[in-house]
Amino acid sequence: MDNEETARRVGGAELVRFRLGVVDEALRLFADQGYEATSVDEIAEAAGISRRTFFRQFRSKEDVIFADHEAQLAAAQEYLQQAQLDPWDAVCEAAVGVFERFTRWRDIAERRYRVVRRVPALRDREIVTVFRYERLFTDYLRERLPDSPDLARVQFAAAVTATHNYLLRRMIRGESAAGPGDLRTALGEIPQGGRRPGGEDDLVLAVFRRDLPVRHVAELLRQRLGSLAEAPAD
Repeated sequence: MDNEETARRVGGAELVRFRLGVVDEALRLFADQGYEATSVDEIAEAAGISRRTFFRQFRSKEDVIFADHEAQLAAAQEYLQQAQLDPWDAVCEAAVGVFERFTRWRDIAERRYRVVRRVPALRDREIVTVFRYERLFTDYLRERLPDSPDLARVQFAAAVTATHNYLLRRMIRGESAAGPGDLRTALGEIPQGGRRPGGEDDLVLAVFRRDLPVRHVAELLRQRLGSLAEAPAD
């Protein structure tokens, strides 16, 4: 029984670890001797599997580079299917989950970043892969929020994905020590459905004496809230 069969028998999590092990070895070879110069046979040998096993798990050398994204997308989709949060918040938490797993697989993410930067065809594939996250989030919002403006759903999914990728790339390049909590905070600043986070609950409550003249109330509001008090009503 080879490593692949053992992984299949143990379960999905073990199979993910098995595939990540192959990805890790492939990226090491690509980094050391170049993408084009590395053969499938060399990857299989380094990973301790047969050529046949390699092609059962990956269709090509290009696929092996982005194989961990398949696990990430599947995990994000599973999370969204079970999420009980407000849909806007659920998308943010799905993105945070992706980021958290990438921090655990940071060595793989760093090696892939270096390899992909050198090969134009892989950069194009990466763009397509990133769009799949955005599409997953958009489709989820369309399903859960059918009455929301479609542009708002598309914009939100794009902003969540872009924010995630920005912080992830900075972490991979060693420019930032941002963690999942930092991403969650940044995502909380993205307008939800065309409104600021908090939406209808984003209220200002003021308490005044009942006998205070209206002009005094207005003046106090202008002093405390500044331009907000001057804004025209909807």
